[in-house]
Amino acid sequence: MNDQPSVQIVIADDHPLYRGALQQTITTLMPGAKVIDVGTFDEAVAVLAEAGEVDLVLLDLTIPGAQRLSGLIYLRAQHPGIPVVIVSGNDDRTVIRSCMDFGAAGFIPKSLGVASIGEAIKTVLAGGTWAPPDVDLSGAVDKVVDDAAKRLARLTPQQMRVLMMLSEGLLNKQIAYELSVSEATVKAHVSAILQKLGVESRTQAVILAGRVTGTAA
Repeated sequence: MNDQPSVQIVIADDHPLYRGALQQTITTLMPGAKVIDVGTFDEAVAVLAEAGEVDLVLLDLTIPGAQRLSGLIYLRAQHPGIPVVIVSGNDDRTVIRSCMDFGAAGFIPKSLGVASIGEAIKTVLAGGTWAPPDVDLSGAVDKVVDDAAKRLARLTPQQMRVLMMLSEGLLNKQIAYELSVSEATVKAHVSAILQKLGVESRTQAVILAGRVTGTAA
């Protein structure tokens, strides 16, 4: 072992068996790597806030606490310097394309072999991007989804968090409790969200967000 600091990777996936297999793959391919594994999106957010320098996040697309692509968008907004690689059992081309368009540094299908997983991780850690080589990512971008994503990008991380909770059907009182803030603060966030998204109601905001977060199944 040398004296260089080890790579620190966060695995965020709600399936313990897959987390364990992925962690074993990483430590086998990259001896000395420090791996932190969590099972919910909230735990991932907490780890990133407390763990110091993180080199890579491997994020399950359907992890509890996030509405599909909203988790990716949130992490890219709050931690733009940390690459996020999506892992998913859904390897549909449109899903992969959406993830890459919205800031993922890579996409790892859960069916991928050990060697390819290692290649993907090392490519991203070296500053590149990686997607399955047999997947054609060319084609026109959905203008409606692209417009919605650009509007979502205007939100602060906390506003994105509030919007995610609105999408889950939470009331202001419930959001205030979850975020440990006052209802007045939540109302202020909602007002700012409506203004930045260019919509007039919470329902319209949720629909607009769904155009992005609902593009992956």
